[in-house]
Amino acid sequence: MPIRIVRQDITKMKADAIVNAANSSLLGGGGVDGAIHAAAGPELLAECRTLGGCKTGEAKITRGYRLPCKFVIHTVGPVWQGGKNGERSQLRSCYINSLALARKAGCETVAFPLISSGVYGYPKAEALSVAVDSAREFLDSDDSDMTVYIVIFDKAAYRIGEKLFKDIEEYIDDRYAEWHVNARSEMLRMPMAAENIHEADFTVCSPMPTKSFDKSSLTDAVSKLDESFSEMLLRKIDERGISDSQCYKKANIDRKLFSKIRSDKNYRPSKPTAIAFAVALELPLSETREMLEKAGFALSHSSKFDIIIEYFIEHGNYNIFEINEALFAFDQSLLGA
Repeated sequence: MPIRIVRQDITKMKADAIVNAANSSLLGGGGVDGAIHAAAGPELLAECRTLGGCKTGEAKITRGYRLPCKFVIHTVGPVWQGGKNGERSQLRSCYINSLALARKAGCETVAFPLISSGVYGYPKAEALSVAVDSAREFLDSDDSDMTVYIVIFDKAAYRIGEKLFKDIEEYIDDRYAEWHVNARSEMLRMPMAAENIHEADFTVCSPMPTKSFDKSSLTDAVSKLDESFSEMLLRKIDERGISDSQCYKKANIDRKLFSKIRSDKNYRPSKPTAIAFAVALELPLSETREMLEKAGFALSHSSKFDIIIEYFIEHGNYNIFEINEALFAFDQSLLGA
């Protein structure tokens, strides 16, 4: 069920199906369309000739031929005309109709380019928003465990909204500066302390008497350990009054991983997974830190990833896809991935 944003050449994606941002003739063109036809070989063009073209917002499916995928789903995106001529609705239809074809073909993984964001002129940040929103809408209404990849080939050509990027950049700079100042002060104190140590300050102590190992006391201590990450997660889900599926879908986590966490109280998730659940549960920063500690992690101002997470939580924005867009823009690991 997860939606993943990746930087890759879509012709090299080993998904069950890749989506081609085609023109209405389906007979090849430039950009992604040309690259897919070149990689698939002439057999793809031969099959496309039999399809009779395709209208904007609709989709048609062919075999993958020489590509590392079973199918190619061809869809025709809208040309950007300022956003007031139904472009968003047409672009949404591209994703919904393509996913419907993928489901009908039994696909478990589907890779999309940013449809219409090339020569058709759709603004990249808005195109990504439509892609994520449309995929999420489809997957939320679908019982399958399909994974959707949004493939961005040229990261340099993609950037989140200028104001948000600048705000996060300033937030990172402030926290980085604060952390480095504190770290430097701590380092400067250490040599000074060492210089003030004299031999006379030391006294020779007799070795501490050894104690016999008390196995029962160790067993007692272990039995009193705090609740685990899994136990805290399940407790928080109950406290929020939401279902398991609502939680793992909002966290952009697949059902199989959630089942592992639920069935094993000692399961140790990755840091992005732990934070994804904290975001899905809309935990404040203090509870997010507590949940991370259960998994053996912490938030630090020495990490851009951590500071970006802190930025969104402090601003009350728990939209995991918007967080992932920002993490992607700053070249950081994504949540739920």
